[in-house]
Amino acid sequence: MRLGSKIFLTSALVIIVLAGVGFLSLRALGRLVSVNREIATRTVPTLRLTASAREAIAPLVRLEARAIVLGDPRYATAWTERAARVADNLERLAEYAVSEREAFYLHEASAAFEGYRRVVAEEQALLQRGERARALRLTDTDARVLAEDVQENLDGLMAATHTRVLAAQAEAARLEARTWTAVLIALGAAVGLALLGTAVVAQRMTRSLALLSSATAEVAAGAFREPIAIESRDEIGALARSFNSMASQLHQMEETKREFFATVSHELRSPLTSIRGAADLLRDGVPGPLTEKQERLMDIIGQSSERLLGLVNQILEMSRLRAGLVELDRKPLNLAWLVDRVVDELHPRAEEADVTLERERVGANFTYLGDEERLHQLVVNLGANAIRFTPRGGRVVVRVIDVGPEIELQVEDTGVGIPADALPYIFDAYRQAHRERGGTGLGLAIVRGIVDAHGGRVTAESQEGKGSRFTVLLPRG
Repeated sequence: MRLGSKIFLTSALVIIVLAGVGFLSLRALGRLVSVNREIATRTVPTLRLTASAREAIAPLVRLEARAIVLGDPRYATAWTERAARVADNLERLAEYAVSEREAFYLHEASAAFEGYRRVVAEEQALLQRGERARALRLTDTDARVLAEDVQENLDGLMAATHTRVLAAQAEAARLEARTWTAVLIALGAAVGLALLGTAVVAQRMTRSLALLSSATAEVAAGAFREPIAIESRDEIGALARSFNSMASQLHQMEETKREFFATVSHELRSPLTSIRGAADLLRDGVPGPLTEKQERLMDIIGQSSERLLGLVNQILEMSRLRAGLVELDRKPLNLAWLVDRVVDELHPRAEEADVTLERERVGANFTYLGDEERLHQLVVNLGANAIRFTPRGGRVVVRVIDVGPEIELQVEDTGVGIPADALPYIFDAYRQAHRERGGTGLGLAIVRGIVDAHGGRVTAESQEGKGSRFTVLLPRG
């Protein structure tokens, strides 16, 4: 799967979860709106009409009594008008009664009110016939009972309406609580899913990129390891496969170059040795005396063949060190004495270059188990390199330090220094910071190979124009 698809799927999952959260929120909001709408459109009118009808019963009873006692027809007319309004309210309440209890109380109240109206009509008929006493008895008995029934049932209707409202509000509150819980859980899941998906994608990307970065640094340093094992099918996997192909080709080129130099060096070594030997014989006058001009030419031939043979030996040594074919002849030796010997050997070269060559010791125990010949070559290479790059009047110090579990060798100079951009590659073969000062570019590479063979490490510090310091740390164990 491509990297873009992975990121899209992770984002899509988060969006789906968030969409679910939005749906739940809208559903809860819709339910709350429905409850509020029901309260506004049903509950309030129900309570208003019920209260109006309930409050009208007592005045109706008073009007009824006055119409019977006083015999005034105006009271009877007023009662009839108010009773019609109460009946109308009861009819309208039928539209708002929702629950069974509300419907029951409304039915009972309507039936009682109809009975009350019939009794009052009978009272009016008796009163017209002059039977006031019978009308008064109806007023005090049947009419009062029915009026009280109407009031009681209207009270029950109001209570049932309140109960329904409270139940709806409680259900809305429960729905709101459940919705908030679901929203919080869904949000947590969305955040967790986003973090998990991002972490997985980022971890896989950073791990793969870290492998590529490490491998790139190793290839840049000249170390070719096994191919990077990245099995993903995305862009990073394609990059890793391209990198593996490139590293393999570079490794093959490096091996070809090493084989070429080793072969050429080996093939040159024998004829160069013969040339040097023949030049020595001619200089010694074995075939016969030479003229002065011939002696100068033989000196040139001898010096040139000596330099070429030294270069060939360095190339062969570098090839053996890189291939791990050098077998160290480890023996106990005193590194301080070895440094003294090298300094004595380099003194003529330092005097010729007008450079002060010094030695220093720090500590007391300089015994080390190592290959004396290789370590001698190491100190010679570092010392000669320092003298070559130190201007006249400068100073070179070869220092040996006892640091307990390790022995430290330092070669410090006041030379031209190394450019900052060249410092990371100073130990690479054929790399030179200052080509105009000569050299093969193999001396420091051989130093690193010897140090690596002894299990140590070598570093270089430099400030251009002020000098350099090379430090070799050799473990005793």
